[in-house]
Amino acid sequence: MSGTDAIVIGAGPNGLVAANLLVDAGWDVTVLEANDAIGGAVRSSNDLDSAFVHDTFSSFYPLATVSPTIKDLNLDDYGLEWSNPPSPVGNPLRRGGWSLVHPDPADTAAALDRQTPGDGQAWLDLYADWQRIGPAITDALFSPFPPVRAGAGLLRHLLGQRGLKRLQLLVGPVRSLGDTRFTGEAAKLLLATNSQHADIAPTAPGSGLMGWLLVMIAQQYGYPVPRGGAGRLSQALADRFTSRGGTIICQARVDRIVIRDGRAAGVRIDDGTEYSANRAILADVSAPALYTHLIPREDLPARVRQRLRFFRWDPGTIKVDWALSSPIPWQDAPDLAPGTVHIADSVDDLRRWSRQLASHWIPDRPFLLMGQMSTADPTRSPAGTESAWAYTHVPHHTLGDAAGQLTGAWNGPESELMAERIEARIEEYAPGFAQRVTARRILGPLELERRNANLVGGAVNGGTSGLRQQLVLRPMPGLGRAETAINSLYLASASAHPGGGVHGVCGSNAARAALLHAR
Repeated sequence: MSGTDAIVIGAGPNGLVAANLLVDAGWDVTVLEANDAIGGAVRSSNDLDSAFVHDTFSSFYPLATVSPTIKDLNLDDYGLEWSNPPSPVGNPLRRGGWSLVHPDPADTAAALDRQTPGDGQAWLDLYADWQRIGPAITDALFSPFPPVRAGAGLLRHLLGQRGLKRLQLLVGPVRSLGDTRFTGEAAKLLLATNSQHADIAPTAPGSGLMGWLLVMIAQQYGYPVPRGGAGRLSQALADRFTSRGGTIICQARVDRIVIRDGRAAGVRIDDGTEYSANRAILADVSAPALYTHLIPREDLPARVRQRLRFFRWDPGTIKVDWALSSPIPWQDAPDLAPGTVHIADSVDDLRRWSRQLASHWIPDRPFLLMGQMSTADPTRSPAGTESAWAYTHVPHHTLGDAAGQLTGAWNGPESELMAERIEARIEEYAPGFAQRVTARRILGPLELERRNANLVGGAVNGGTSGLRQQLVLRPMPGLGRAETAINSLYLASASAHPGGGVHGVCGSNAARAALLHAR
């Protein structure tokens, strides 16, 4: 049995962040990764076309720009470069034109005002709110739960009638926030579509905060991408870790955590090899995988098994990558090309899509989250071409298809049909899009899970972001922290607080908890 101070299960961004913090503290750390390469859901390749770089899973990392965890690692010393598109995010509008975030908030406001007089000043007022309380909110979100120090700082900004009114708007539905602050559809769409990076319905509490948070980050910092591919972020994390003496072993799938005297003492991988951990084990795996597979049933308290029944996944995902012979031929060219594009006809259209999903129906007119990657980073493809992708969500358990074609089996033919539905939506705003496709890759829910076991059924956020599974309720009632029911074992994945997104905080929280308990 090989021995080390700490074992980190999984070399995704959260696992690698945790490993870096532990090795910085002087610990001997080994990372065990099931796949043949590091990165988890932050990877890229030339599989589709050797001249193109396509990110396999995630692409844009707005939360990384405000995450103190990522900033403090100084990954630029290890080859990480960020690249920003001319515009971070935008929506083509059904009636023509675009709803677009410009790099300068005054330009965003001017564009909104040209479409609906008065919305420009409302945008600047919303941005002023962000500058006043945004840092306190991100500090609270990215702190271990409960965020005592950060929460006290946030409370100071929310005292008084004006602050409480602002808080009421933000924690409510994004539809209410948009209707209260704006008159025109363009600004409302920016808020509503950005809120759908999480799986909170636009009419549900909490979606207002998510929409405001992401669109304001876009306004201040942009939606950056790692130059050369998402995998460059993971590689920088890995290079930093190994340069400090850490060890990464790939193709080492952990199938059991060894528990002795109520403490996590080591792990066993699928070839029977065991590794002992003298101080801690940190698991960058989903909560269900940890509690129902890795921890022996006899070592898990009955109360935890009961609480796990309340765990809910976020919806499944189907993603399509394209190599294009030219940039996307938008019917109305935007003033500035956005790296991230959202496609929804209106806020009502988005609500209809969300309602279909919640009813376990496959939407007939899917909301699309798209990436124009060569626009964001010209190194992704040859000059004059575009590396692009789009994804949409689908239910885990399908009761029907609003278009009457699919069953939810997500085999090859069904994924092809859904890809055609996605392309038809793009064609509505970019006629001739399909003619530019020179190569296509479809990653349905089952294929996403095959490539990354944490993405169960194509769930990309480690569990729903709804209020039913946040804060003290994440990943299940009564937890809310990285600690688990087993001593010296910590949950370091997106299933833990604060949830999905590439910010590294789940890994950071787990590492800090391990260091605290070791002291």
